[in-house]
Amino acid sequence: MIVTIINGPNLNLLGNREKDIYGDGRFEDYLEYLRELYPDAEFRYYQSNIEGKLIDYIQESSEESDGIILNAAGFTHTSVSVADAVTAVTVPVIEVHISNILKREEFRHRSLIAPNCSGSLFGFGLDGYRLATEALIHILNNKK
Repeated sequence: MIVTIINGPNLNLLGNREKDIYGDGRFEDYLEYLRELYPDAEFRYYQSNIEGKLIDYIQESSEESDGIILNAAGFTHTSVSVADAVTAVTVPVIEVHISNILKREEFRHRSLIAPNCSGSLFGFGLDGYRLATEALIHILNNKK
């Protein structure tokens, strides 16, 4: 199983930014944990602060992956184009947010990508990526 994790803007700063919201763990360290926890899965990872690059990678990775875990960060609430890219792919996409977006500013309460995803997880910290992996495993096993 190939799982592609795509992180959007400012998530390259995890471990350094707003630790009260995002914790002090670096994503690269958590990714190693996921690889150890799921040795039969191949995890591919991409992060960009640029909307168009995220869209390109969503499209490209859908051809090579069994599923996508997407944290579109701020583009979740603003980008119709990212939402359209999620709609266009044929593999399941799980939306993840480290923080509980419903406990934050009102503009963060609406996700433009959620209606096009297989499911959404928010508020579980970095563990949301593990939960999303479990969700993908469940979805893919039930397709057979």
